[in-house]
Amino acid sequence: MVTLLINKIQEEYPNCIMNTFSVVPSPKASDTVVTPYNAILSIHQLVENTDETYCFDNEVLYDICFCTLKLTMPTYRDLNHLVSATMSDLNTCLCFPDQLSADLHKLANSMLPFTSLHFFMPGFAPLTSYGSQQYVLASTMFLCTVHCA
Repeated sequence: MVTLLINKIQEEYPNCIMNTFSVVPSPKASDTVVTPYNAILSIHQLVENTDETYCFDNEVLYDICFCTLKLTMPTYRDLNHLVSATMSDLNTCLCFPDQLSADLHKLANSMLPFTSLHFFMPGFAPLTSYGSQQYVLASTMFLCTVHCA
């Protein structure tokens, strides 16, 4: 269904960059039998009809929640929190443009040596669980002292 939507959008807007975020399935996080088949069948459409594809491995997300964040029973909410934080970070360049990544065309030109090599495995730090958001009120003086000293 989603690959058909990607195909139709690409036909309607051929000059626009198609940026997708895809989750690679894992038996640890999903017990549905058809999940691997859906992933395999969608790869061809992602190769043909997208310009940038960010892949998230469900098993790695599960391991991060279990080992790094010390969650005994990670839920989809915990996995989605990691993915959404990474997606937000990756799209920051669209809200706060700079010289290298002012739009998706420039970002694709700077990151892609070949058009068929458009699959990325993003990283994110610091890792926090859904319920443990820690915010620190930092002044400009504090930031200059910590980072410039």
